[in-house]
Amino acid sequence: MPWLPPPNDRFYRLIVWTGQFLRWALRLDVLPTGLDHLPAMGPLSGPFRQVSPGSGAVFAVTHFGYLDFAVLELLLWRRDRAQLRFLVHQGAADHWLAGPAISASGHVVVGYTDRSDAYGAAVAKLRDGEYLAVFPEAGVSRSFTVRECRTGAVRMAAEAGVPVIPVSVWGAHRVLTRGHGFSLRRSWRAPIRVHVAEPIVFPPDVDVEAATGMLRSTLQAGIDRCMADFPRRPESGAWWMPAHLGGSAPTDAERQLLDAADIAAGRRRTPRTK
Repeated sequence: MPWLPPPNDRFYRLIVWTGQFLRWALRLDVLPTGLDHLPAMGPLSGPFRQVSPGSGAVFAVTHFGYLDFAVLELLLWRRDRAQLRFLVHQGAADHWLAGPAISASGHVVVGYTDRSDAYGAAVAKLRDGEYLAVFPEAGVSRSFTVRECRTGAVRMAAEAGVPVIPVSVWGAHRVLTRGHGFSLRRSWRAPIRVHVAEPIVFPPDVDVEAATGMLRSTLQAGIDRCMADFPRRPESGAWWMPAHLGGSAPTDAERQLLDAADIAAGRRRTPRTK
């Protein structure tokens, strides 16, 4: 296994500042709602705000494109200088370039098979007051509707005694997503809508399946809200619009078949909820 650097706050800030520069260079227009649902941070201490034990949160984020995580992190950093950790799959951590960056940023790596260590590390971070972001869909949804979610976000939050904060991101997939590479013309001044829903607190004995279904519905409601006032009007058959709204994205049934084909070909992990 290659050497990996320990978490480094200076490196983390370098990544954030790079993201801020790219947002400025492309003139990305991030339009958030529901920011009052973000947790209140503690007083400034050093170069960024510190949180206290018990004040952590799980951010459950929709996953339609490859930049959804960056949009949320930049919002949190700009608002409170808060550092956001992510659950990252081992495949990304094994990359020669991404691996050291993931390690230096203090993210939690989820292994190929045994994920108990990652789960324990995530719960420990939450109890220490850190913010942890997860993609409950565990992969990009090519239908651009919120697909089946795994129960990890609910289970971690319930065990750590912290809230789940649903975050719906719409428009970032137009900049970069699966099957559609980066385009400067499409990205220049691209609008991105973000909706932060009300935090959800789950008791330790929560029915995780039912709660995860509710979380999925909340995330989709946020997407619907973002689309309702999205400033860019889609052309007929736009690839970035879901099929039920006249777009040419795969239907939910077609997306399920494509996901099954990916699993059969080894391009995606077998869905698990535990």
